Amino acid sequence: MNDTKFVYVTYIATTPEMLWEALTSSYYTEKYFFKTKVQSDWTEGSKVTYSRNGEVTDFGTILKVEPLRLLTFTWTSVADETPRELPSQVTFELKPMEMTVKLKLTHENLMPVDWVDADDTFEGLNNGWPAILSNLKSLLETERTLPSLSI
Repeated sequence: MNDTKFVYVTYIATTPEMLWEALTSSYYTEKYFFKTKVQSDWTEGSKVTYSRNGEVTDFGTILKVEPLRLLTFTWTSVADETPRELPSQVTFELKPMEMTVKLKLTHENLMPVDWVDADDTFEGLNNGWPAILSNLKSLLETERTLPSLSI
């Protein structure tokens, strides 16, 4: 795999159970992930799809599942116009820390096109993932998403 990767860490005042549910349930993803619905049975080898308005936007295959601790899957964007040898890979790591959960996202096997640098958009990894995870944090801590991030 290409060793270009994006890593983002945040700390969320929640439980591992609530955070896991938010990462794997459409009920939550539609609220914090720009109205995107996630679907999978969350077992290794199964498919995962992200869709918006009934159209698949991203998809992959579950590589590793350790409920409440680790989730890794391949990631292919339907909008990707640049062919890849291998799909990129997303990993969510959850680590309980007293009344908080440390969430580490690693998105690897990236290409330069993934790093769109448009400061005032949610395009590209450097803007998209932080916006999504900030919205997730706000939702779990306040039961509301960030007003400026509701698309």
